[in-house]
Amino acid sequence: MIECLNSDTITTQIGFYKEKYKVMGLAQKLFGTHSEHELKRIYPIADKIESYKESYGKLSDEELKAKTKEFKDRLAKGETLDDILPEAFATVREAGKRVLGMEHYHVQLIGGIILHQGRIAEMKTGEGKTLVCTLPAYLNALTEEGVIVVTVNDYLAKRDAEQMGMIHEFLGLKVGVVLHDSTREERQAAYACDITYVTNNELGFDYLRDNMAIYKNELVLRNLKYCIIDEVDSVLIDEARTPLIISGQSGKSTKLYELCDILARQLQRGEYKGERTKMQAIMNEEVEEDGDFIVNEKDKVVNLTEQGIHKVEQFFHIDNYADPENLEIQHNVTLALRAHNLMFRDKDYVVKDDEVLIVDEFTGRIMPGRRYSDGLHQAIEAKEHVKVKRESKTLATITFQNFFNKFEKKAGMTGTALTEEKEFREIYNMDVVEVPTNKPVIRVDNNDAVFKTKKGKFNAVVQSVIESHEKGQPVLVGTITIETSEMLSEMLRKKGIPHNVLNAKFHELEAQIVSEAGRHGAVTIATNMAGRGTDIKLDDEAVAAGGLKIIGTERHESRRIDNQLRGRSGRQGDPGESRFYISLEDDLMRLFAQERLMNIFNSLGVSEDEQIEHKMLSKAIETAQKKIETNNFGIRSHLLEYDQVMNEQREIMYAERRRVLDGESMRNSIMKMITDYVENVVNRCVGEDKDANEWDYNEINELLLPTIPIEKVVYRENIRNKNELIHDLKEKAVKLYEDKEALFPESEQIREIERVILLKVIDRKWMDHIDDMDQLKQGIGLQALGQRDPVVQYKMMGYDMFDEMTAGIAEDTIRLLMHIQVEQKIEREQVAKVTGTNKDEGPSVKGPARRTEKKIYPNDPCPCGSGKKYKNCCGRQA
Repeated sequence: MIECLNSDTITTQIGFYKEKYKVMGLAQKLFGTHSEHELKRIYPIADKIESYKESYGKLSDEELKAKTKEFKDRLAKGETLDDILPEAFATVREAGKRVLGMEHYHVQLIGGIILHQGRIAEMKTGEGKTLVCTLPAYLNALTEEGVIVVTVNDYLAKRDAEQMGMIHEFLGLKVGVVLHDSTREERQAAYACDITYVTNNELGFDYLRDNMAIYKNELVLRNLKYCIIDEVDSVLIDEARTPLIISGQSGKSTKLYELCDILARQLQRGEYKGERTKMQAIMNEEVEEDGDFIVNEKDKVVNLTEQGIHKVEQFFHIDNYADPENLEIQHNVTLALRAHNLMFRDKDYVVKDDEVLIVDEFTGRIMPGRRYSDGLHQAIEAKEHVKVKRESKTLATITFQNFFNKFEKKAGMTGTALTEEKEFREIYNMDVVEVPTNKPVIRVDNNDAVFKTKKGKFNAVVQSVIESHEKGQPVLVGTITIETSEMLSEMLRKKGIPHNVLNAKFHELEAQIVSEAGRHGAVTIATNMAGRGTDIKLDDEAVAAGGLKIIGTERHESRRIDNQLRGRSGRQGDPGESRFYISLEDDLMRLFAQERLMNIFNSLGVSEDEQIEHKMLSKAIETAQKKIETNNFGIRSHLLEYDQVMNEQREIMYAERRRVLDGESMRNSIMKMITDYVENVVNRCVGEDKDANEWDYNEINELLLPTIPIEKVVYRENIRNKNELIHDLKEKAVKLYEDKEALFPESEQIREIERVILLKVIDRKWMDHIDDMDQLKQGIGLQALGQRDPVVQYKMMGYDMFDEMTAGIAEDTIRLLMHIQVEQKIEREQVAKVTGTNKDEGPSVKGPARRTEKKIYPNDPCPCGSGKKYKNCCGRQA
């Protein structure tokens, strides 16, 4: 092993890094970190909570339970949550001690205060974040407006609701939990509780489903008041690039995917001869290339060469590949090439039971039911020769950024957030406060061990595992891919080392394997952070052998993921150690740092199995990670800019839907639609400078009469100008609608018909608008070639499309209402059948189909909210 490097190149690098970090370290020593400043303000509050320990310990159970009513009464009289915080936290602390035998540490009180303030508490693994959450959850639940605790999976939601819920229920609060298979009634009951535990996906989808409901009694959520997000970095950072999508079935054929897959297998991969500069790409300059297509791994892009385009034209018997009419072929050929060259089996996805299942890049877990969007999943299905499922149509969608920003107050906790603080501040308006550990961390984090080749690296990993196993020290080996975990497993098997493998293929054994990972002599291989949220506890012999040893087989793109792996060791003052093993052939190094470091290795004459270890090498690797993190932040910010346009439009549409669900009379809105439509038609057909006898009455009639069937518009001497014509036609249109209203015996009948039709038209138009906006976003990048900002163009064009959609809603609504017949039966119904979401948890075991909605009998109150009996309202027979 080479411990010290003497190359001039490295000496220069080391000097640069030393000066850089010396300056940063000096500034922090002089002025302190942000967290240190904030903690100084929090410590007195925590001390105040501690001061109640003795007096509250003397209270009887009944006296302690009575505190809840006392606090509510004080809030009703004008005190604030901050006023009662010390006493409320002290109450929860004492309840935890009595109910669970768990008394909050001083640092847990600090974490709870941070969460109440709507911030992110960074607390290391094993510091008891789940217990911390009980403090702000109880305090904020006293307002009786509901608190939502967000977890990353159903198991944790159920576990935390059952265990931590015991504290809240002891103090008189109601606790609910929402799981993937919960019925609507169960969800309504759970969200009506004081504190609700639910996963981020289920919560987001419940919001979308609420905004697809056709009756008010179908809604499940209350107001979005306060949420506490566990593993906040996973939810708000890692998952922020994937919006929540509720889908319906599309009628599009899957044959084209299969044809493009056949073609992709015939095309030959090539490369540019020489470097292609950004300017050459922008200016579309010719660059010599070979093969049929070029793959850019770094940017995850595939481009056809001229030779490849010619082969596609021959395959599909088309004259010009670039013609707009061949847009679908262009899209599908690109998808097929991406599927074959950028998406890899057992890394990005696995094939199981004739189905392509996505692997979460951050956790290594399979995500059943989730599908890649925009046809990529179908392209992979064609590649793997499994059944290609039909593409789905988006019925509703929202990003996590926009959804969680709807809460009046939100907080989060995780072991790793500081590296993404800039993003938390800019996107979510949340700062990160680092909470000290209850006991000092004594884990030893060794410098990275860097090798020239993967072979040398993995040989060293296996040797390190053997050495630790022989002395009884438990080892957790973290890998990025399933393939690596299985390859290492085979290498250890050949060496006779017993071990467990935890990857996306065996995630159902996760809890059991994680629980055994801290036993002396245990060797566990896990993809990334599998088992996150579950502590690894050491037995005495494992502690004596040096604690849990963490071996990372590759650096992840995100430093947070590496820190999470390290954080599995050294909990609550336990001993432990960690080291990452890296080769210059790893993806991260190959794409971002290989050339520079390869020169160093060659200058030193390092062999394949020789290890270089120096903290400045680790710093160089972290610099590459920071560049990628910055790039990924830019991508998420960019996506948010686009989604912000849809978010504003979504707010308008959902607010209009809610008016309908709330049973408001829409008559005034309908009347305005009618008069506005008349005015728009006249303005479109009649110029300001033309006399009445020159107006194009045929055009007016063609536009107006199919929607508003008044008598034919003709020239009349008493109508001399455009304003008089508008006024006259408005009066006739309104009179026509009033006559239509008079045909209905009860006014509430026509009011409900207005609501039903408006709801149907809004939902149909909005659904199509979502698809149109998605298509716009896909093609807007071409605007950059015209020296225009694509985001600005997207906003402008998106607003124009929204105006067109709202005009279309008005026109369709008016036309349907003007032609409604009294004997027609008009009922509320979904405009499209929901077939699933992009984050379904997969099929679950279910019994016989049962009615999920309460049957409505003739004398029951009408679900439309009119206050009348069903038989006299929506259930009235013609």
